[in-house]
Amino acid sequence: MNKNGKSFNAYFIAILILLFATFAISLMGEKDDSYTKAELVNDLKEGNVSQAVIQPNNETPTGAVRVTLKDGQIRVVYVSDVKDAETLLAQYHIDPVMKNVPKENWFISSMLPMLIVLIIGVFFFVMMNAQNAGGGGGKMANFGKSRARLSIGDGKITLKEVAGLKEEKEELEEIVEFLKEPAKFTKVGARIPKGVLLEGPPGTGKTLLAKAIAGEANVPFFSISGSDFVEMFVGVGASRVRDLFQDAKKNSPCIVFIDEIDAVARRRGTGMGGGHDEREQTLNQLLVEMDGFGVNEGIIVMAATNRVDILDPAILRPGRFDRKISVGAPDVGGREDILKLHARNKPLSDDVDLKQIAQTTAGFTGADLENLLNEAAIIAAKEDRNYIRQEDIKKAFVKVGIGSEKKSRIISDQEKKITAYHEAGHAILFHVLPDMDPVYTVSIIPTGVGAAGYTMPLPERDDMFRTKNRMKQDIMVSLGGRIAEELIFGSDDITTGASSDIKKATKVARKMVTRFGMSENIGVINYDDDDDEVFIGRDLAHTRSHSEAVAGAIDEEVKGIIDECYRKAKEKIEEHMDILHSCAALLIEKEKITRDEFEALFEKEKGDVAED
Repeated sequence: MNKNGKSFNAYFIAILILLFATFAISLMGEKDDSYTKAELVNDLKEGNVSQAVIQPNNETPTGAVRVTLKDGQIRVVYVSDVKDAETLLAQYHIDPVMKNVPKENWFISSMLPMLIVLIIGVFFFVMMNAQNAGGGGGKMANFGKSRARLSIGDGKITLKEVAGLKEEKEELEEIVEFLKEPAKFTKVGARIPKGVLLEGPPGTGKTLLAKAIAGEANVPFFSISGSDFVEMFVGVGASRVRDLFQDAKKNSPCIVFIDEIDAVARRRGTGMGGGHDEREQTLNQLLVEMDGFGVNEGIIVMAATNRVDILDPAILRPGRFDRKISVGAPDVGGREDILKLHARNKPLSDDVDLKQIAQTTAGFTGADLENLLNEAAIIAAKEDRNYIRQEDIKKAFVKVGIGSEKKSRIISDQEKKITAYHEAGHAILFHVLPDMDPVYTVSIIPTGVGAAGYTMPLPERDDMFRTKNRMKQDIMVSLGGRIAEELIFGSDDITTGASSDIKKATKVARKMVTRFGMSENIGVINYDDDDDEVFIGRDLAHTRSHSEAVAGAIDEEVKGIIDECYRKAKEKIEEHMDILHSCAALLIEKEKITRDEFEALFEKEKGDVAED
């Protein structure tokens, strides 16, 4: 209350100073330089006056004589009779300019006082309303207010409209049931969970689950983003947290949902932001509100993040976030349910097989699948069709996974030949290696991601783990393009087109050695260093956990794995040189071939061997 009064008094004093300054300026007339009539007569006698202006007052015959001296100075003398002044000037051959008597300004005399009173009245009215609304200063007073949006059972999304997350929905249904029937749980001594943390990769449906809870639970639902708490002004974030929980207490039982909580709940005392910054004050207040000395009965805090590894340990303990629900990428059954859900409002052709699409989109999240069908619908609309075909979804699959094809780009015959052999090398290894997925499409059409062509595999299963052999085969496939270029054009004419493949192969080999313990010489020890830890909320002074000798041994092991995979991949491609030539020729002819066309080359090779 005192703060509001002080702020109000400051505004009041400021407006008074402004009015006083305006009034003082309006009263400032001509500069009074104490010029007398005797001095005027003396200047007239000496011939110093060049011209004169006589200005009568309203109270005639008084007025003022404004004379300009020959040296440029302007002097003013006030006289009791302007007629006598005119006669005096005429004696010295000065013809004065006689101005009219000034008329009274009705605006200044009548309207201006009324306008000033009106402005002051409006100012007082606005200030009083600002005080009644919660603090002096309008927007500045509301700076520390919570920005959470409140909804009460009016969400359009319910849990029935969330597909592919069966177990996750079951856990959240318990929360809704607890809010609707708390006595059912309290009679057996159960305590309502204080917090539920939804964590998982982007696009898996964490925010969608929260929206569904808002539509399912007939209780107040406060939703806010983690970034809405933090401002450049110190103390604003903590103030918004306090205000949010004060509103929640008034509406309990209720749910408070904080999206992207990692914006405010990162590990304290780390990174480059110092120890006692605005974000940490906000986090401290959030910790106190969730489980401190205050009592927040009936308030369930839900939060979503895809970086649970950088959250502060204090916020992850039981009593704050009691439940941690992992929302991962859906399996094949979940993907089929999600596709059916997003296809409800889209007219599909008879040849569309959602089950087959679900099988070929391993690793896709719910957001990826929605985007896939949306891109297919856009392709259908561009072709002036009112239904979606399987071919549209295949085109969308390539566009989403690789990028838009640049068919108009002009490529020389030599570059097209190099790209054809490069992609043929990848495709052959995809086909002959036992743990790799079959080839879906091979193309030498440039794409929007800067690639001259692409070889897209067709995932047929959801793998939870990757074996050592599978990772080595990944490296072999990545090196297949460079090997094909070397075999056909020689080591002196290899191109830069394999740069991303080499980078990928090196990354996999280094992880095998430093993270997964798949090197006999290095052993089952983790030497992996995250170079970007300082930027994701870890320590700035992060040191390497191993010696220079170990670093050299790691480099040797990585090179050994790459060299071994290169040798084995080269042997595989040399065994199928006929396929390499025929596949490259077919790519040059058609620019893009399908799985059936590619596998037909191997069937033809088997037939030729059988005839021999």
